[in-house]
Amino acid sequence: MTSEQQAGLVCDVMLHKKGEDIVRLDIRGLSILADYFLICSGNSTLQVQAISDAVDEALEKAGVKVRRREGYDQGRWIVLDTGDVMVHLFNREERDFYKLERLWINGDNIEYINPPAKAPAST
Repeated sequence: MTSEQQAGLVCDVMLHKKGEDIVRLDIRGLSILADYFLICSGNSTLQVQAISDAVDEALEKAGVKVRRREGYDQGRWIVLDTGDVMVHLFNREERDFYKLERLWINGDNIEYINPPAKAPAST
């Protein structure tokens, strides 16, 4: 399974589990860490862990091994690393604090899978 296919699968799972503000960063040529960074928010520790479980299960079924997992017990920032794709699952407060995607935004390498709804303009 290519890194692009892995990224697509993970984004689909995150959407299915009601992940919010999903971002796919194509960092090929920008970093040797991975080809894609996928970032997603959940509204609670349990939701972040549930998204992690679902992503892990889907990757395993697809024959992709998750090489490293970090942060599951705390459920505030979980990282899953397949070697080609790094998945970052945040609770809202941690994501707002770290702003991880800002480190990698190059302008043409970011895709917003389900951007946050904009607040209505006040009158």
